[in-house]
Amino acid sequence: MASDATMPTTMRDRGFREHVVPELDVLLRVARRLTGNPDTAEDLVQETLIRAYRAVNRFDGRHPRAWLLTIMRNTWKNMNRRARPLFADDPEELLNRAPARGADGRTGAEEQVVDAGFDQQLAQALTDLAPIHQGVVLLVDVDGLTYQEAADVLGVPTGTVMSRLHRARRQLRDRLEQEGFTAAGGPR
Repeated sequence: MASDATMPTTMRDRGFREHVVPELDVLLRVARRLTGNPDTAEDLVQETLIRAYRAVNRFDGRHPRAWLLTIMRNTWKNMNRRARPLFADDPEELLNRAPARGADGRTGAEEQVVDAGFDQQLAQALTDLAPIHQGVVLLVDVDGLTYQEAADVLGVPTGTVMSRLHRARRQLRDRLEQEGFTAAGGPR
């Protein structure tokens, strides 16, 4: 295969368009979750895209999303050697960042029934989770990433994502039940 410097631009551009461009929306969503700041998210995506463009000739074409999320994770680590990302400091900020939609983005009858009190309680319960649990809930349940994709973003094994997600969901469910919301989705 040609080296980075000698690979024809058209081949590199074609690989970039084929493997990277379709994943831009996912990259931006994940970057917003990681950084908690739209401007920083755009910087992270831009740096990820630069690195992906430079490496596209070494990419085998399998699992482009996982490949890009790995690049993003490593870029984010390099950008923040000392500080860990904060997913949500304030419940109001969380409500503004994560609209009440299902993981697939569709609205349904449940979402129309859920009132503002539930949204506030859920946001507070999510904010009160440990950052490792909060992050996995946001990536899987809000952003709709698969377990493997979330594992790639967080740099942990898939089993760890599954375990953290299970614990986080249980903690959220228990907290909401303590607040008076039943498993059926409404107040008691």
